[in-house]
Amino acid sequence: MARPLPTPADDPGQLEVHIAHMRRRHLRGVLRIEQQVYPRPWTFGLFLSEIGQRATRLYVVARVGSEVVGYAGLFRAVDDAHITTVAVDPAWHRHGIATRMLLALARGAAERGCANLTLEVRMSNSGAQALYQRFGFVPAGVRKGYYPETREDALVMWANDIGTAAYAARLASIEQALPGRTVIEGDWL
Repeated sequence: MARPLPTPADDPGQLEVHIAHMRRRHLRGVLRIEQQVYPRPWTFGLFLSEIGQRATRLYVVARVGSEVVGYAGLFRAVDDAHITTVAVDPAWHRHGIATRMLLALARGAAERGCANLTLEVRMSNSGAQALYQRFGFVPAGVRKGYYPETREDALVMWANDIGTAAYAARLASIEQALPGRTVIEGDWL
C-alpha cells in the first residue's frame, strides 16, 4: 500500500522537502501553483524556454512526496544573479518552502561565480520582503508601476558579496533554523 502524501497539517519536524532542478515533468505542478498565485501567470512555453537555458538559468522545484509545492528561478548576467520568480502553493505557506528554495538559489548563484543577487518584490508584500531581508537583501530602489495588472510599484532589493564566508555562514544559520529535512537532488554546478 502506498504511503499517503504529507500534508501541511503534519508535524513540521517530520517534513522532508526535496529540492531539484526544474524539469519538463514538473511543469504541470508548477503551472498549477503559478495560476493560483499570479494574476498574469507564465505559460508552459515560457517555463520550458527558461529551463532550457542552463548556462544562464537556474530553476528549482520543491517537492513533498511526489507533489510540487513550490518553485523558484534566477538568471545570471555576468557576476550578478536576478531572482525571477519564487512561488509556493498557498496550502504550504509558512512551512519553510520558499526559504529552502532561496537557499538553493543563493548557493547555486555563488557556485556559478555570482557576487550579488537582486530581485523585485511588490511594495505590499511585507512577508516576502522580511524573508529576503533574512537573506541579506536590502532595498535599493523602486520601479514605479512595475506590475502591469495593478500598476503597483516594485521594491528593488540586492544582496551583495554572496561568495564570501560570511554569506555562507548566514545561509548555514538560516538552514539550521528550518524544521524537518531538506534533500538536495542532482548536480548543482
